[in-house]
Amino acid sequence: MKIATFNVNSIKARKELIIRWLNEKVSIDVLCFQELKCTDENFPYEDFENLGYKCEVFGQKAYNGVAICSKFPFEEVQKGFGDEKMDREKRFIRAKINGINILNIYAPHGEIEGVKHEYKLRFFEYLGNYIKNNFSLEKDMVCVAGDMNVARDDIDVWEPELLRGTIGFMDDEREAFEKFLSIGLVDLYRKFHPNSHGFTWWDYRNAAVWRDEGMRIDYILASPPLSKLCKKIEVDMWTRRRRSPTPSDHAPVIVHFETE
Repeated sequence: MKIATFNVNSIKARKELIIRWLNEKVSIDVLCFQELKCTDENFPYEDFENLGYKCEVFGQKAYNGVAICSKFPFEEVQKGFGDEKMDREKRFIRAKINGINILNIYAPHGEIEGVKHEYKLRFFEYLGNYIKNNFSLEKDMVCVAGDMNVARDDIDVWEPELLRGTIGFMDDEREAFEKFLSIGLVDLYRKFHPNSHGFTWWDYRNAAVWRDEGMRIDYILASPPLSKLCKKIEVDMWTRRRRSPTPSDHAPVIVHFETE
């Protein structure tokens, strides 16, 4: 079972690219998309149905938005946390597929300080509590995928001293994310690639992707029982190194679980 997380930076702008990627490059069972920038009704359901997917969408006009598209049946679907304040921005969707609880996350980008920064820190605390209150990570198959907008360590950014203290690499952001991980989640990319940076985002400017000036801010995390079934995880650069169709500034991360 292959699961991919991909911040598409507008599903409308990236639709042609994604369809080409799926037709020409990879076979994915479950797609977790972030930053749709469209409402539920404007999501291109038919295009994905033609590829064999059913999609569940929690969208928002012009901003945010998350979706899960699956070739397997949905056993359960939850759109949003069920908390009015936390769901004002559409950043969370959960589905149970083949016995795996898949949580698709688009964490806030935040800012250096102020309300948006505090919201970002609170988001990770809220998400951690949600998981602890709804699952047993020692027993349940839980996969948390998405754009977390935080780089964990120096290896996860192209120039640590230059970027230290900037959005996505501030000490309190990283501490909040590490506290979230400490509930019992395994960072699968780092488990399989302890010495590879695995960047997933590059600025559009200054040919950053070609200069390898990126950050690892997109993750696939797993509960220990699911982590044991992970056979492979990689960053797929095919979509990012496109000149046409125009790429997202993120690259997808793909994980392969051996579930049978």
